[in-house]
Amino acid sequence: MSAALVMQAKGLVKRYGHVTALDGCDFELRAGEIMAVIGDNGAGKSSLIKALSGATIPDEGEIFLDQQLIRFKSPIDARREGIETVYQDLAVAPAMTIAENLFLGRELIKPGFFSRLFRVIDKQKMLTESIDRMNDLKVGIRSMTQAVETLSGGQRQCVAVARSAAFARHVVILDEPTAALGVKEGNMVLELIRRVRDQGLPVILVSHNMPHVFEIADRIHIARLGKRACIVNPKRISMSDTVAVMTGAKQADELPADALA
Repeated sequence: MSAALVMQAKGLVKRYGHVTALDGCDFELRAGEIMAVIGDNGAGKSSLIKALSGATIPDEGEIFLDQQLIRFKSPIDARREGIETVYQDLAVAPAMTIAENLFLGRELIKPGFFSRLFRVIDKQKMLTESIDRMNDLKVGIRSMTQAVETLSGGQRQCVAVARSAAFARHVVILDEPTAALGVKEGNMVLELIRRVRDQGLPVILVSHNMPHVFEIADRIHIARLGKRACIVNPKRISMSDTVAVMTGAKQADELPADALA
C-alpha cells in the first residue's frame, strides 16, 4: 500500500511571455520519502519548485497539501503551511553565529511586556534550542556561537538544511544542496538529508548530480519540456536509461514496467 500523499500538483502551467515553463505539469510527494526532481536545462524543474514553494503563482493548475487545495501568494504563505525551501544561495548571514542563523527571521523574544514591546531577543534560548536541534540531526559542529563564515561549504549547507528541518511541518525542498561541494562534504549533506527524512519529513531534492540522486532518492520525478515525463524507481532503472528519458532519447513507455514508480 502506497504512503499517503503529502503534496500534490495537478496541471500546473506557468508562462513567461511567449515561453511556457510549465505545460500541464503534475507532481506527487508521499509521506516519508525523498523525491528527486531531475531534468535537462529548460525542463521546468525550477519553475515547478518555485510554484510548490510559493515563489511564483502558476497561471493554471492546482496544488494540494494533505489533500486540501491551497493557494500560495508568496513564500511566506508556504512557510506558514510548514513548507521550507533551501535555495542554492543558502540565504545565510555569514557574520552571524550558527544559532542566530538557525532562527534568522524567526528570532525568539524574551517573555514579558517590555521584552515584547522592544523585541528583546532571547539569545540564550536560541542557543539552547540550536544545540538540541543540531544534536537531533547529528550535525557535528563544534560551537553554535561561531560565525557561519568560519564554516566550510558543507557545514554551511548543513546549517541551511538543519534550519529548514527545524521549522518545516510538512515538506523540505532542497535546490542543488550538494552543488560545488567536494566528495566528503557532499556525502555529509546527503547523510543529513536522510536523517531529515527519517525524522518524518518528506524531502523534495532538485539535483543535477545523478550519482547522488541514485544514492539517496526513493523515487525520481523526470521533468521534460515543462511536463512530468514519468516517475521512476532508482532501484529498478539504470542511470543511462534515466538520462535517456530526461533527454528525450527514450520514452517512458519504452521502459520496463517495474522501472516506473
